[in-house]
Amino acid sequence: MTKQIPRSEHPRPDKYRESWLCLNGEWDFAFDESGIGEAEKWQGRTTLDTKITVPFVYQCELSGLNDKRHSDYIWYHRTVTVPAEFEGKRVLLHFGAADYITKVWLDGQYLGSHEGGYTPFEFDITNHVKCDGKKKHHLSVMCEDRLDTEQPRGKQSFRPENFACWYAPMSGIWQSVWLEAVGINYIKEVRITPDVDHASVKFEINANNVPEGMKAKVEVSYKGAPVVDGTVSFSHRRAEVTLSLGHDETIEGFHYWFPATPNLYDVNVSLVKDDVVEDSLVTYFGMRKLEIIGDRIFLNYREIYQRLILDQGYWKDGLLTAPTDDALKLDIELTRKLGFNGARKHQKFEDPRYLYWADKLGLLVWGELPSAYWFNDAEKRNMLRDLSEAIARDYNHPALIAWVPLNESWGVYAIKENKEMQQLNDMLYHVVHSLDGTRFVSGNDGWEQAETDIVTAHDYTAYNKDLRHEDYEDAEIFGLGCPNKSRTVTADNYDNTDKPCLLTEYGGIAFSKDSGNGNWGYNGAVNDEEVFLARYDDITTAFKSLPYIRGYCYTQLTDVFQEVNGLLDMDRNPKVSVDKIRAINVRARHCK
Repeated sequence: MTKQIPRSEHPRPDKYRESWLCLNGEWDFAFDESGIGEAEKWQGRTTLDTKITVPFVYQCELSGLNDKRHSDYIWYHRTVTVPAEFEGKRVLLHFGAADYITKVWLDGQYLGSHEGGYTPFEFDITNHVKCDGKKKHHLSVMCEDRLDTEQPRGKQSFRPENFACWYAPMSGIWQSVWLEAVGINYIKEVRITPDVDHASVKFEINANNVPEGMKAKVEVSYKGAPVVDGTVSFSHRRAEVTLSLGHDETIEGFHYWFPATPNLYDVNVSLVKDDVVEDSLVTYFGMRKLEIIGDRIFLNYREIYQRLILDQGYWKDGLLTAPTDDALKLDIELTRKLGFNGARKHQKFEDPRYLYWADKLGLLVWGELPSAYWFNDAEKRNMLRDLSEAIARDYNHPALIAWVPLNESWGVYAIKENKEMQQLNDMLYHVVHSLDGTRFVSGNDGWEQAETDIVTAHDYTAYNKDLRHEDYEDAEIFGLGCPNKSRTVTADNYDNTDKPCLLTEYGGIAFSKDSGNGNWGYNGAVNDEEVFLARYDDITTAFKSLPYIRGYCYTQLTDVFQEVNGLLDMDRNPKVSVDKIRAINVRARHCK
């Protein structure tokens, strides 16, 4: 019986082409703990000493290894046969993500490298392969991943073991690997910017090469019905066209994207010369506008009160890699059923399939740069690179509404008063707005904020009666005071008053049966569901009743290993009534 290929769905439904080949499944694998592999030409080997299931890291169960050792260097190998139907096209080799520095060879020839553990990369292998469905090419990959605190690692432990709120480190390939056939002249990127004010959409198209006479054609449809199309010439390798959506049966003339009504327009983008299509891809967009007016946040002219859940995106058997596409979809469905309208994806650039389902099903998403923890120039460059690459990857997703460059002063431990650390925050803040003017930014989420669009606090006070009145009596004190009892919300020499205020971490309630022996929640544990719901209701209602708070984020969706304060366990089983949690979340804000 043929073994089923894991995660065999198309990895990028926002950049879909029909001609592609999934390379997930069984690969050869080897540890290189002494770092001798490259010098000894392991890239020329045709076998390695063990097997691994890609795209799961060796530290997890689904890889088939579940080996908890740490090795700075690991190697992969497999044979690749390129389908005959790829003949006459360019062949691209894609990696969704591999942690942390990746080098790639094909038949012993070096293709190149990529640094960064959370963002995609690709190689054009057209001149290295024979497209006949027969010839076996040897693909070799080496990943270097140290327990290094200057690389953006997020919640991956910088020790070989879990501790506190850091979890198992992971190394190597952790998102899908695939081949894709594209035109000899092909579309590299399509950047889509809706303009709700003018009922139009701007398309920026980047091609690898543009011979004379080639044009880009954009066709927009809604639920199968054509809406508008346009053709534009290139300037060098870039083309730009803005299309008006015109009017249909809606009063506004087009269909908005909201969480409750996640309307999406389908798009076909083609490169055309002499009426011949040389390359095309299928994507989509949502008509979505975000704006901050005073201390309020608006989505398509309507104020949004954000009911977020902290979601770290870990699975017991796959670590940061979801075991199936259905598992990603399930997390969004459960989040919505619990009465939340959004998720703060904590310390992780999530699998693009998650954002696809958020776009389709309707869920607001905050994207967050995984933290590095050693303040130096290398950390700064690594953070800038990873954040820039993530923005390029995720720009078109309507569900994504915010970027978080820093969290709780991690990696910028003295940001309250240290000017250099404040400048790092401010640089990342302005880089986001330079690369993506469609979303808001939470600069250093939680406290000690320098430049930021919103004011956020993390506060794990357990009960309404324990809230200090002077910390929360008005928005000015919220922005300048000390609601988390040990930190100021604003860094020295910054004024973030009169900006929207959100409580972006609170709660973290655990059950007694799950706690102890290193497992923990916040502020003690509860013994039964009734007490859990009473405590959840008490503190959630207390924060919701503050008139200037524009949203909250409960910690957290699922247990994550030793951190057992999820509404669900790691197998996604609810610990308490989903309906009762939902009722508390959707209840009117100012109830007492």
